[in-house]
Amino acid sequence: QVQLVESGGGLVQAGGSLRLSCTASRRTFGIYTVGWFRQAPGKEREFVARITWSGNNTVYGDSVKGRFTISNDNAKKTVYLLMNSLKPEDTAVYCCAASVGASAYYAYEYNYWGQGTQVTVSS
Repeated sequence: QVQLVESGGGLVQAGGSLRLSCTASRRTFGIYTVGWFRQAPGKEREFVARITWSGNNTVYGDSVKGRFTISNDNAKKTVYLLMNSLKPEDTAVYCCAASVGASAYYAYEYNYWGQGTQVTVSS
């Protein structure tokens, strides 16, 4: 069973930056893709970004392209989400998720989920 723990959320002013971390514990064998999703109050969960565990393929949601960067450190079993030029509309609970699939995109394609970390961007 894979366990995922997010950290790095907090309160930041618009235009600022935050780096989220998602660390996997226990076994990670079989995990192919790690993604970040976010959900704001009253809104549907939104895909943010994903990366293959090898780190050689990344995909971003349209709303974060050019501002967010996903990366990983296999030795630390950690995936990072660097968020720059933050906007108030980026305010949400951010969750990381892991999939055994090669091209997981939709939330239902992910097998394991973390508890989430709150990101609040003030205007």
